[in-house]
Amino acid sequence: MNKKGPVWAPWRVEYITNSDTKECIFCLKPAEKEDRKNHIIYRGKKVFAVLNKYPYNNGHIMVAPYSHKANLESLSRGELEELMDVVRFYVRRIEELMEAHGFNIGMNIGKTAGAGFEEHLHMHVVPRWEGDTNFMPVIGNQEVISESLNSVYEKLKTEKI
Repeated sequence: MNKKGPVWAPWRVEYITNSDTKECIFCLKPAEKEDRKNHIIYRGKKVFAVLNKYPYNNGHIMVAPYSHKANLESLSRGELEELMDVVRFYVRRIEELMEAHGFNIGMNIGKTAGAGFEEHLHMHVVPRWEGDTNFMPVIGNQEVISESLNSVYEKLKTEKI
């Protein structure tokens, strides 16, 4: 029997219905100064870290410069250094607080590569755990996020790196 039942994810409707938005979330959200609401877990001098609202896994964060730049060549040395320092910090923090076993870290540069906001560069940090490729994604073609964004926010929010 290979019948698949529905997996309810009502929070995804916002992503689906707003997929044509033209506003850059990496410019808009930090400017709102509502870090808890927007799940901004760190603000640096040149970059910030935010929880992915539609994560691939618990603790999926994105690190982005405040400046609206589309490619690596546009970033200053200071932006590049701080971006990597923040990524490195959160890898250690997620290992310690969430006991991640590994990470997928990368950028989708350009629409063809899958960038949702191709004009504002950002790096994804996706924690992984042994066994997280379980029966849901393999057999059921479904992913399960087992912890709320607010709970992860409380674990990862920091003022200093």
